[in-house]
This record gives sequence, structure tokens and C-alpha cells, in this order.
Amino acid sequence: MAATIRDVARAASVSIGTVSRALKNQPGLSDATRLRVVEAARQLGYDAAQLRPRIRRLTFLLHRHHNNFAVSPFFSHVLHGVEDACRERGIVPSVLTAGPTEDVIQQMRLHAPDAVAVAGFVEPETLTTLVAMQRPLVLIDLWAPGLRSVNLDNAAGATLAMRHLFEQKYQRVAFIGGSLAHFSIAQRALGYRRAFFEAGLLFDPSLEVTIDAGLDPDTGAALAMQRLLDASSSTGQRPDAVFAYNDAAALAALRVCLARGLRVPQDIAIIGFDDIPAAAHATPPLSTLSVDKEALGRRGVELLLEDSPAELEVRLPVHLIARASTSVKKP
Repeated sequence: MAATIRDVARAASVSIGTVSRALKNQPGLSDATRLRVVEAARQLGYDAAQLRPRIRRLTFLLHRHHNNFAVSPFFSHVLHGVEDACRERGIVPSVLTAGPTEDVIQQMRLHAPDAVAVAGFVEPETLTTLVAMQRPLVLIDLWAPGLRSVNLDNAAGATLAMRHLFEQKYQRVAFIGGSLAHFSIAQRALGYRRAFFEAGLLFDPSLEVTIDAGLDPDTGAALAMQRLLDASSSTGQRPDAVFAYNDAAALAALRVCLARGLRVPQDIAIIGFDDIPAAAHATPPLSTLSVDKEALGRRGVELLLEDSPAELEVRLPVHLIARASTSVKKP
């Protein structure tokens, strides 16, 4: 016979109401009581899904590395999508930024959310902590096995960018990437390498550079572009195009190339990813992969609220926006 809420209450020596509050992650209980109830339910095999609460409060968790919206506006648009979806459903959203040294559980206790949306990179330890809290959870621009997640089709987008460059007769294409601990960046790097194989071209590992850890995309990408150009000055084989993992990095690379007296795209083409507003206003305008950043946030909330989703992992399409920074190269 399946365990009942009364069985859990008896095993944990608490009232039925306390069991309900504990398993719904509602405020008003000590951590010790909540953990005792959760452990009793686990040992008895009680299905806490029977008490799945209506979600009234959602916390949007962002790593401190991502919270400078002025420098990296991507996640501000994702947040707008989350806020819109919450507003339509009567959910109150809050924003929490946290780094690896901060007590996420304590911060979550202050927010008292019914559910959590994690956006972008977080340390594995932080994600493990969030999963252990047993609140409904969705990952946005992030992936982990067995968890609900919404991502762009990053690998396909990178392949689109590379095919576009190959069609314009560029072949020595460099890649400026960030930490491969970021799921989206790792997928874009995978698409970059795969494109060479699909085009039947040789891949030169020396053309793939990574931004130094701890640097923002602007500074890191500028230094990475300088390293690419400095290395080519000794070999005589400068890259004829650059694919950067996001637009902020691409725009930094563009500025370095122009400062070195290179013409874009005549001497070197540049393409980014994300289509932030600054991309269209650059000189020359930056080619990029257009993504619906608000849709990422909206779809994350939708997936979070589904009782039995058809798929745990959702991928949203991206679209090539060809601008002057990769115009047709003369043969």
C-alpha cells in the first residue's frame, strides 16, 4: 500500500499540516523540521508530487559574472521574457545574483520562492544545492542531465556562421571562445569545429583561442584578437575571418582589427552571436546569429509549469543575420 501524508507525519512526529508545508517548500518551518519531513517522505517512498503547489513566487538566479547588463545585455532580455511570462500567470518574480562563495540556501530562504529559474553558468556545487532544495527548477541557457532546460540551438548556430563564411570564400577562420564550462560556449565551439569537417576543410587548432579566465568579454576578446594577430605576424598566415562566441567579443575583436589598420571585411571578416543592439550599429555593422532572448525566458517559465512535459530539453532556433562585416570577399 502506498504511503500517505498521515504516514509521513507519524514517522516525522509532526502534524499533517507541517508535512504539507515542508514538502511544498513553504516558509514558516525550521531547516531541521523541513529536512526531517523530507527524509521521512523519502524513506517511506511518499510521492510529494501529490502536493505540488501552485507557483506564486519564482526566483531568477544569475551568476555574478552575468549581472552587468550594461556590458553583457543578453541576460537582461532573458529576464524580460521571464517577467512577461510570470506577469501573465500571476507569478511574482525576483532576481538573485550569487557567486561561488555565497550561501545560496540562505539567500533563497530570504526570497522564499516556490520555484527557481537558473540562467547561464553556475558552479556544479551551486546547482547540486538547488536540486537538493526540491523546488521546481528550470535551467535557461544551461544544461544538466535529467533537469528541465531551455537552450538556443548553439551548435547549429555556430555551423550556420561558419557556412556563411565558407560561402564567402573565407577559409582560415579563427574562433574566439570563452570558458567551455559554459554550456552554450562549449556547444558553439563544437559547431565551429564540426563545420570544418562538414566542409571538407582542415581545422587548424592554433586558430581557436580562449578568453583568459576572469576577464570580461570585451577585454578578454581584445587580448585574444591581439594574440591571433601577433602570432600571424611571425607565420605570415593571418586568419581571414573570425567567429566570436558572442557579439561583445566580436565587437572587441573588430575594434582591435581596425586599430591595427586592417579593413573589415576586405582583410578580415568578423561574425558574432546573439544580435545585441550594438551589433547593427557597429562600423561596419556586425554579422551575427539572431536569437529570441525573450523567448528563452518565456519558454523557461512555460516548461517549469508543465506537469508532464513532452521533453525535458527544449532547443530554440537561431537565424543568420548577414551584415557588412562579412560581405562577399573578392576572389
